[in-house]
Amino acid sequence: MKKRGILKLCIALCFAFALVFAPVNRLEAKAEEVTVSGTVMSGTTSELLLLSTKEGKMEIKIDSGTDTSGCKVLLPDKKINVTVSHGSDGYLHAVKITSGTPKTAASVDSSSTATVSGKLSDKTQEDILYINTAQGEMQIKLDPTTNLSGCVVLVVGNTYTLSCARGSDAYMHAVSITDGITSAAAGASSALTPAPKSVVTAATTKVSGTVGEKTKENLLYLSTKDGEMQIVIDENTDSRSGMILTEGRSLTVYVYHGSDAYMHAASIVAGKDSVQAAGVDTTNLSTVKGTVGEKSNENKLYLDTQQGQMELKLDNVRSVAGCKVLVTGRKITVTCARGSDAYMHAIDITG
Repeated sequence: MKKRGILKLCIALCFAFALVFAPVNRLEAKAEEVTVSGTVMSGTTSELLLLSTKEGKMEIKIDSGTDTSGCKVLLPDKKINVTVSHGSDGYLHAVKITSGTPKTAASVDSSSTATVSGKLSDKTQEDILYINTAQGEMQIKLDPTTNLSGCVVLVVGNTYTLSCARGSDAYMHAVSITDGITSAAAGASSALTPAPKSVVTAATTKVSGTVGEKTKENLLYLSTKDGEMQIVIDENTDSRSGMILTEGRSLTVYVYHGSDAYMHAASIVAGKDSVQAAGVDTTNLSTVKGTVGEKSNENKLYLDTQQGQMELKLDNVRSVAGCKVLVTGRKITVTCARGSDAYMHAIDITG
């Protein structure tokens, strides 16, 4: 009888423990992971996500275990869903971050890649990264297949190194992205030299289009039938047949893949009137300073000076120093002379 009483007591104690602890265990399991929705706030870093929800501001840690395959870019005001769990450090930790459905990527020629480094601009969109590089702003597409193992997420203002390849849509596409600047990318440069050269031995491709408004001295934005191309103008570019890059001008450019992920211009060719050059009196030269006018083309330079706009013919240019190309608003000094056709002719141009 005594043993039977002890057995009943043990069973009762076990049942009581089960009633007390089972609900707690179930609650802990239920609260282990919770999904919240909100918008990314300014101040978010690659380690800490600031999320604005209808309940208020949340601070969520991003760590090496966070699954970011469904949302690779954290842009301010972007709507996202975050699965969170409580960490032992008292913070909420992101288990998984997701956003909209990723778009289908264009076909990419991964057999020829190049590397570029720069800061992620706040102009970045869901699938297009705007990277501020030493050569200027670069647009690089982000694909569902982009390898982001070298960084957890992409945050505006941070510096990244991207391995890129050309896509069938004329964009450069990110093959892989890592944090910081690699030694290979740091060595890339595109310094300009005064004299035009023609020393490119790489295989080139012929593309035609019109000059875009964002074109600069070292970066040509070319609008083609397949989209806008960004083409570097560097010390090896032969620009003698296409020196004036004003908006809307038609060009033919022979391009090749550079080591910095850009397409580079081997040579630039623009339409030029085939007329016999007028005779000029180079014994009586004058020098003027001004900026390149938007009406300028390969035949005539419209120079905006303090005294007004000058119209200078370009059929007798003997030297160009300090610049490869001339873009609207570029400050230059021009040595000119009177021609037999009553026009002023540019003889020497200095950037």
